[in-house]
Amino acid sequence: MRHHKSGRKLGRDASHRKALYANLTSALIEHGRIKTTVAKAKEVRPVAEQMITLGRRGGVPARRQALKFLRSQDVVHKLFSDVGPRFVDRPGGYSRIVRIGPRLGDAAEMVYLELVDYVPPEVAAPRPRPRREEEQPEQEPEQEPVAEAEPAPEAEPAES
Repeated sequence: MRHHKSGRKLGRDASHRKALYANLTSALIEHGRIKTTVAKAKEVRPVAEQMITLGRRGGVPARRQALKFLRSQDVVHKLFSDVGPRFVDRPGGYSRIVRIGPRLGDAAEMVYLELVDYVPPEVAAPRPRPRREEEQPEQEPEQEPVAEAEPAPEAEPAES
């Protein structure tokens, strides 16, 4: 029995689970928002918030701890130079889970795990569709005056 056993196994062994958490956390730090399942989001959220706390703290030991878990120098650099300083005045709660409905394939409940200051990029308005021919109003075709062209003189074939 699993009485009082915390955490979800997510159908993975321990090393695979740890790699999943590291990858999802890296993606969240890099992009600001990720789309995942409810169970994964609930498990990754504390890990991501702990990494952001390290980013807020700054310093070499915190950077080494973050690098040990995230394994990407680029993500750690963004964490310490961009994400951490944005949350300096916030005492915690750096992320939120927004439910977006079931996935089409298997009806798994999907969510956005996003940083609280995430602003979605502006999507340009779609261009209006060109109207089909039958929808366009009737127009009389313009007739251009046709000039009578003289036929070109035929060249006589050269005999060889």
